Amino acid sequence: METEAPMRLTIRRPDDWHVHLRDGAMLNAVAPYTARQFARAIVMPNLVPPVTTAEAAAAYRERIIAATGADFEPLMTCYLADDAAPDELARGHAEGVWVAAKLYPAHATTNSAHGVTDVRNIYPALEAMQRIGMPLLVHGEVTDPEVDIFDREAVFIERTMTGLVRDFAELKIVFEHITTAEAAQFVADAGPLVGATITPQHLHINRNAIFAGGINPHAYCLPVAKREQHRLAIRAAAVSGSPKFFLGTDSAPHAIDRKEAACGCAGIFNAPYALESYVAVFEEEGALDRFEAFASENGPRFYGLPFNEGTVTLEQTAVQVPERIGDVVPFHAGETLRWSLVG
Repeated sequence: METEAPMRLTIRRPDDWHVHLRDGAMLNAVAPYTARQFARAIVMPNLVPPVTTAEAAAAYRERIIAATGADFEPLMTCYLADDAAPDELARGHAEGVWVAAKLYPAHATTNSAHGVTDVRNIYPALEAMQRIGMPLLVHGEVTDPEVDIFDREAVFIERTMTGLVRDFAELKIVFEHITTAEAAQFVADAGPLVGATITPQHLHINRNAIFAGGINPHAYCLPVAKREQHRLAIRAAAVSGSPKFFLGTDSAPHAIDRKEAACGCAGIFNAPYALESYVAVFEEEGALDRFEAFASENGPRFYGLPFNEGTVTLEQTAVQVPERIGDVVPFHAGETLRWSLVG
């Protein structure tokens, strides 16, 4: 009796439009997982100290390539501070060092202490970015301690994002790692220069995961997972076929002793099984025919970059996710996923 061959899905090689690769020993440990799945990645600049000069970005890019090999292309970003210099942004962009710049509201997430305290402080920088065609990447949360942590993305839309889109109508803006129905609707309703990245964790978990079996620090990231209604809205956006939504893992590794601590760090390490995690969602939603666009086409089209030439193949065979990878607990630790990356 013949055994039916497992289903296979071959797509154009994808890119990760939002990743934290860290530096030093952690960079060397985690970057190969991203390079295994993705041809390119937008690399976050929130190192210590942050990447605010073109020289620092170029040096960081070389360290990444040393860790991954030359087949992987890091796409570097500038960390915006209150004193961001328009001329420096323009120079780094013209020299091909920076692809985009990142807006972290001060103290919004990991290593964001040097971030922007008032978005109006960087209006001269944004005007320069709009002029030269340099996209703005936004961590969209307010940091007002009086605002409930689960409402900070929605309040950011009202207080900041709406004004940014209005005041810089020709600026490409990526609303990073969206987590709410409000954000999905805002991006859908905005013009073609506004897009959004979506992480695998926000497609799979709601806020209950943080408290399953006690406090679970390995399900804690920023923006924090929200109610189930928001998870469903984000899933609907991801599989909708809209070119505004694209893959961005926000993979953010921390060693176990930094997660399982009195003040555990925010971040989920999803890079090792990112595609397997994403494709499961598209299968569950009956949208496998839209997965290639989300993973491999919408991002480069938004950024104005060419599509990748190669392909990757996923097969519907089970893969067991280990409980830990080195000193880091991965997303889906201990779970069995239905899809495997086979080529």
